[in-house]
Amino acid sequence: MKNVSIAIDGPSGAGKSTLARALAREKGYLYVDTGAIYRTIGLSARRAGADPKDEAAVLSLLPETHVELRYGDDGLQHMLLNGEDVSQEIRLPEISLYASAVSAHPGVRAYLLDMQRELARTNSVVMDGRDIGTVVLPEADVKIFLTASAQERARRRCRELEQRGTPEPEETVLREIVQRDWDDTHRAAAPLRRAEDAVEVDTTQLDFQGSLDALLRVIGEKLK
Repeated sequence: MKNVSIAIDGPSGAGKSTLARALAREKGYLYVDTGAIYRTIGLSARRAGADPKDEAAVLSLLPETHVELRYGDDGLQHMLLNGEDVSQEIRLPEISLYASAVSAHPGVRAYLLDMQRELARTNSVVMDGRDIGTVVLPEADVKIFLTASAQERARRRCRELEQRGTPEPEETVLREIVQRDWDDTHRAAAPLRRAEDAVEVDTTQLDFQGSLDALLRVIGEKLK
């Protein structure tokens, strides 16, 4: 049977990872969180004391930076940096800005492109990120652009941070989300944008189940 690829793009905090993971479980596909890959590169730069906006400095780290995706007994994607499971550390708020900065570099994106495409060549996947439908998997069977208002995304992110025991003021989180949106949509390399053939799903007024149902409807229509 032909492998199926579902690409989910959208801004930070739109719920891509949570919904994509649930979709993959529902469909029996492999879930690939590309944002986690860039966060891992960002963490590597932070640990090395490198300026994440300095492309040459970040690229110089890549030969010694081994990034691995591993799927645990919990069914979740775990990120390993040089053999260390950093799945929790890469979710800290400060790593978001590092991830956005390193992902703006064409050299970093090119370095990781083959890894992402190989996963889609060898598996049916639900892959989420910023440029999956436009750059990574332009021939994806289903393309979805998932979004929500900045205020709603900030509220959701705050709840998530509280649950992880790393609370942040909502105004701080909102400011970071607005900045990340600007950075992601204005970068020269593969900026965040909706693919022409993507279906936009706005979840501002939807709860988790409502959002999942909306995505399943889109996928059902596209895979008829």
